[in-house]
Amino acid sequence: MRIIDLKDICFAYDETAAISHLSMQIEEKESVILKGPNGCGKSTLLQIINGLLFPQRGEYLFMNAAVNKKTMTDQKFSKQLHQKIGYLFQNAEVQLFSNNVEDEIAFGVLQMQKSDAEVKSRVEDMFRLLDIEKLRYRAPYHLSGGEKKKVALASILAVNPQILILDEPLSGLDQKSQEWMTDFLLQMKAAGKTLLIATHNEILAKQIGDREFLMEEMQREKETEEKAAGEKV
Repeated sequence: MRIIDLKDICFAYDETAAISHLSMQIEEKESVILKGPNGCGKSTLLQIINGLLFPQRGEYLFMNAAVNKKTMTDQKFSKQLHQKIGYLFQNAEVQLFSNNVEDEIAFGVLQMQKSDAEVKSRVEDMFRLLDIEKLRYRAPYHLSGGEKKKVALASILAVNPQILILDEPLSGLDQKSQEWMTDFLLQMKAAGKTLLIATHNEILAKQIGDREFLMEEMQREKETEEKAAGEKV
């Protein structure tokens, strides 16, 4: 089953193009690596897929449903999309805002209007899965970089998303934390999660990826096709 279908996506900040004529598809349970130099539009693309930005041209379908400015104004649709997509920012700190780790993990599940028992069960499952019980009452902003990423992951996984999107998941981590993150993503892959990972790390790409998308090549191919078509005319 196709999860993500992007068709001829274009996006610009003011007059500066970030993404130009990009198309890509991701199937259910695939692990896809997104590569390219800094500034090529990787983070912008991930934000479009997560419904945080909207392309000025092209079409984005998530599980055959159009995701755009109009559909995302529907609160029910928007909530369902964000429950199906778990998005880990490159800087995990920007997505942590609760007073303590326990509340942080519980927040997303509470938005799903689950029972108190279900919320507690999911929070405890995340403490065990990521081995962060000792952080339960800590304030997120007092944690190390690796701990912040674990807590952000726990808050994402607690809502049981179908796809995990990660922007440079190894960025800012020490060697031990990088090894933990790689092993964790391998577990998610084995569990059948659909993964989309933007990374410069070749080892992670080879270990996790089923396919690789090169941002510059995807956009260059389309521009070449359009140029050739224009010359023929």
